[in-house]
Amino acid sequence: MPSLTNDMMRAIIMDHASNPAFKHTPEGEGYEKVHMKSDNCIDDIDIYLKVDGDKVVDASFEGRACAISTASTDIMCSMMIGKTKEEGLNLIEQYMHMIHEEDYDSEILEEALAFQNTSKQAARIRCATIGWSAAKEILDKNE
Repeated sequence: MPSLTNDMMRAIIMDHASNPAFKHTPEGEGYEKVHMKSDNCIDDIDIYLKVDGDKVVDASFEGRACAISTASTDIMCSMMIGKTKEEGLNLIEQYMHMIHEEDYDSEILEEALAFQNTSKQAARIRCATIGWSAAKEILDKNE
């Protein structure tokens, strides 16, 4: 993905916040769910992952969340589907490194790179990581 300007990052975030493709309660069985809540924001969401064998075959979320949390979680869901557990955990690790201004592999983060400046607004770090933390909890439990 090419270098993103501030306007491009804002557009990606606003698109996913306004039109989240993965914000719905999943139908069917086999989903793991983790509830996440923020003390500093309106974020109060359930994250769902369906893992079949070693692969994440579906991901979604439901609940109330701010624009940053909604967009970040929507992007995370889109990126998780089709990944092995190991790939998913690596994706989460690279994202968290980026958020905390540590070395990370930008090649695998795709649209998640829109959150690369989140650390400059410390109050938004929880918003940008809440869905990712839930996915990690689910994938760690399935190891």
